[in-house]
Amino acid sequence: MTHAQTEVIRNDEAARYELRRGEEVLGYAEFRPAGEGAVMLPHTVVEEGHEGQGLGSQLARGALDDVRAQGKLVVPMCPFIAAYIQRHPEYTELVHPQQRGVFGL
Repeated sequence: MTHAQTEVIRNDEAARYELRRGEEVLGYAEFRPAGEGAVMLPHTVVEEGHEGQGLGSQLARGALDDVRAQGKLVVPMCPFIAAYIQRHPEYTELVHPQQRGVFGL
């Protein structure tokens, strides 16, 4: 989950995926369990001064890749994550088929 000196790590203690450059947190995506076998991504933040650099996309990709590696589905409540999935259909199968219409997928 690395890209250009940044990495996405799952911080289970804080219940969020963090995009870091060294020790600096550039952004995060919160996560919550959503029933058995699913993860809700309700909110994503890119810290002030780091917007517009593609970091949100790196964060979304890292979080979704981790959810996939866990063999779970995703509930993309965050509008940014839902829009990312719309633009990257390779992640559509992570959203439960019955929920895809809700998120425009």
